[in-house]
Amino acid sequence: MRRLVRTVLVALAFGPVLGAVSASAQWVMVARAVSGQIQQMSHKGENGSGGYDVATVMLEANADKVYSTALASLKAHEGIKVTKSDAKKRLIEFTNGTQYASLQAMPFADKLSQLIIASTLNGTQPDATSLVLQGVLRVCKEMNVKCTTGEG
Repeated sequence: MRRLVRTVLVALAFGPVLGAVSASAQWVMVARAVSGQIQQMSHKGENGSGGYDVATVMLEANADKVYSTALASLKAHEGIKVTKSDAKKRLIEFTNGTQYASLQAMPFADKLSQLIIASTLNGTQPDATSLVLQGVLRVCKEMNVKCTTGEG
């Protein structure tokens, strides 16, 4: 009887852990399935004031490698100035002189990361879509990953 109780307690203790591992593995499979598909969202405020532009893509690569590749690419790109970089957060802030953007490489799983690039908009700036999208495509190219723009 004690053996049965002990077995049930062990199963109850490890059941949620195994369920969480299984759910996590499913998210990783979903993320890998959409790898390389760039999703973009932007909004310009009323009367052209304020707004944002964001692009994100899952890459089958280590987040540190994505960060270092993006940093090297941005520094080498004529017309782009890196204003701040933080290797610990894998965060880069950059500008083309009129538009400002931030890039972050987030680890999602081993050798799977999410690249996010965002820019704010205001009435005096042109639409930042090209700056943000070009940044994502540049990193994809440098990482030898085929990236495509997604719907939505």
